[in-house]
Amino acid sequence: MFYWVLKTLILGPILRLLFRPWVEGEENVPTEGAAIFASNHLSFSDSIFLPLVVSRRVTFLAKSDYFTGRGIKGRATAAFFKGAGQLSVDRSGGRAGQAAVNSGLKVLRRHELLGIYPEGTRSPDGRLYRGRTGVARMALQAGCPVLPVAMIGTDKAQPSGKRVPKIMRIGVRIGKPLDFSRYEGMEDDRFVLRSVTDEIMYELMLLSRQEYVDMYATSMKDRLLAAAKAKAKELQHEAADTIVKIDKGIKGDGSVPAHGPEGREPGSVAGKVTPDAVTPGKVTPDAVAPDAVTPDAVAPDTVTPGDVPPDSAAPGNVTPKDVGRPPKSLGDERAAS
Repeated sequence: MFYWVLKTLILGPILRLLFRPWVEGEENVPTEGAAIFASNHLSFSDSIFLPLVVSRRVTFLAKSDYFTGRGIKGRATAAFFKGAGQLSVDRSGGRAGQAAVNSGLKVLRRHELLGIYPEGTRSPDGRLYRGRTGVARMALQAGCPVLPVAMIGTDKAQPSGKRVPKIMRIGVRIGKPLDFSRYEGMEDDRFVLRSVTDEIMYELMLLSRQEYVDMYATSMKDRLLAAAKAKAKELQHEAADTIVKIDKGIKGDGSVPAHGPEGREPGSVAGKVTPDAVTPGKVTPDAVAPDAVTPDAVAPDTVTPGDVPPDSAAPGNVTPKDVGRPPKSLGDERAAS
């Protein structure tokens, strides 16, 4: 009862108004009888939007964490999932996995629709990962068809860790039913189970247009978590080293700086020569004197009579008559020599 109240009176109208979900392949849903919806899993809201666009009731297998929360929030979440007809399953594997299969078979034997995520968990990066064989086992034991379902845009509307979804259109693509009656009585053959599961995942890949990764999503999550921990540890070490360097005022190699902040010797001033920097026998007074001008540095056409002292004009070089005249040509100089 609570399921239909939520869908038709409380939650359903609001979601239809805000997210305007569209659906393709609704005609593929059987009007009666058992069937399995095998969907990709991008977001928490997948379990909300798929039942919203299907006229028949859909029961999902939900992880047990939703039913074991503590406090007001935990109890409210558990009540919501139970009222919505979701079934608690333990995803730890082994006997827990068989218990999940048995819970799903109970729904199918009541000739109802069952929703399941073959990947076993939400995709960590939006790609489609290898499917678990539980969906194949249930399909063969119940003798019912499997409908591949692709959720579109739920990962953008509500990424993992985001509580309030973004308002945008959500899409649902429902593929044609897959019949595996040819494998009847072979539900204990692991090669058959893998073949059936791979066929379902292939159809999901075509519907969702996701990139397929031939590994389990849980394994990828473990890799990403390990990489994140290693990166965090590296950043912590770098931060600690930086703090130590700042506190001690030393360089990264542990040596005390031999120069000032600009790499100069102690006691020197930028742009000037101090007495400490002058080595006897190497620097002459003429080299140290500021603004010293040598005859070779003076262009001939820049010399005025007042600039040339009388005793500085060497015979044969600059005479009073030569001052102010145009410079001799190369031929004149050769002739004069």
